[in-house]
Amino acid sequence: MAYYKLITYAAELSMNANQIILEASSLPLEQRAHVADCLLQTLTPENDEAWQAVARKRLAEFDCGEVEAVPGELVFERILGRYGT
Repeated sequence: MAYYKLITYAAELSMNANQIILEASSLPLEQRAHVADCLLQTLTPENDEAWQAVARKRLAEFDCGEVEAVPGELVFERILGRYGT
């Protein structure tokens, strides 16, 4: 819902991309993630089947023990360690 409110708000104010980014950046983390996800989904809708195939393959690899999951906290620690805040 935050995505649609932001787009409506942006349209009403004739905001440019930088202004939208600035406004979106001030949202709480969960809402920013939702906005980012919604925007990403608009970039490559024609590749949905390909991404679903990749996701199914990765899930199968996980299910049969070929790969192990990495806890999200560890992933974010590594990202912050590498790129900072």
